[in-house]
Amino acid sequence: MAATNDVTLCYAAKPGWFNASWPSIKPKRCRSFSVIASASNQGSLEMISGKKVNGIRHIHEAPNVRTKINSHDDELVVKQSQQPDNSPLRACLLGRFVEDRFVYRQTFSIRSYEIGPDKTATMETLMNLLQETALNHVTSSGLAGNGFGATREMSLRKLIWVVTRIHIQVQRYSSWGDVVEIDTWVDASGKNAMRRDWIIRDYRTQDIITRATSTWVIMNRETRRLSKIPEQVRQEVLPFYLNTFAIDKEKTDVGKIDKLTDQTAGRIRSGLAPRWSDMDANQHVNNVKYIGWILESVPIHVLEDYNMTSMTLEYRRECRQSNLLESLTSTTASVTEDSNNNNKNKNSHNHNSSNNRRADLEYTHLLRMQADKAEIIRARSEWQSKDEH
Repeated sequence: MAATNDVTLCYAAKPGWFNASWPSIKPKRCRSFSVIASASNQGSLEMISGKKVNGIRHIHEAPNVRTKINSHDDELVVKQSQQPDNSPLRACLLGRFVEDRFVYRQTFSIRSYEIGPDKTATMETLMNLLQETALNHVTSSGLAGNGFGATREMSLRKLIWVVTRIHIQVQRYSSWGDVVEIDTWVDASGKNAMRRDWIIRDYRTQDIITRATSTWVIMNRETRRLSKIPEQVRQEVLPFYLNTFAIDKEKTDVGKIDKLTDQTAGRIRSGLAPRWSDMDANQHVNNVKYIGWILESVPIHVLEDYNMTSMTLEYRRECRQSNLLESLTSTTASVTEDSNNNNKNKNSHNHNSSNNRRADLEYTHLLRMQADKAEIIRARSEWQSKDEH
């Protein structure tokens, strides 16, 4: 255990970002075409049709290609036109820097496997896109070392970033096939932490539909102990700091998340087992996976009839595949009534309701080890009826 900025923390597994280089496929008129790709580091060489390219930075636009497809004496002509530099396709593949290179921007299309029963993106989908954009920001900035999101100086010292708290506010969930544009940037958070913020826009309307902020600290990947930010690392990231907030300070959920117990929890779901596919590259559970387990103890009618408009996650301990978990959920009112400082927490939480909208439902959550009841993550969520959207 270590105390950081008045928050008692253990550690959390680093998000399972996948550092891969994806070579482009440049159409040719010849019939013979071969691609040899690998999921190696960015600096490795790839072979495309016998030519060496160096990872994603060498993706080029495809020339105009006309392909004829015969079907029942009808000829279908498909034309692939050259994409402009600011096209959603190129942005999705590469991303780009804006705002004097302080902000990294990337575009994504919502896939069929990223939506829920209501055909809109899930909270897990949004969190995965935020993680992907963050890693690509580090990689594109030229700071990436040999870790997942770690800088060169961090890699030399066997250090990694771990997230301690995330707060996300959702105005509207994108639908299947929608294109979203994500901006991300970083800033200092106290002496030994970093703040990363995101804004998600609807690409077509440019309306802001999601805002998020997070706090990150440094941990030694071998000892699993929290560490101060070395001065060499600070100097690496300092030029990228931008003193701008995605969520106004007075609207950010910074209140204490009360601990649930068997007595205060309204619902408890036991026997949750991490799978191999839930592990990240460090053999620890990807932090986005926790959201699904948290929702296991939320009443089914809430999942069906309400949209989650805000979620705050406070990571306290990492989890491995061998652990069995329990998910606890209770309405916030029943938890605050059992707390000595309930009025302070309740008023603060209501004031910070996402997007200044009064939530229809508020829940407090806890994910813990089933064996020894050790806390893994505390969380708080707000919900609004789908009829109001």
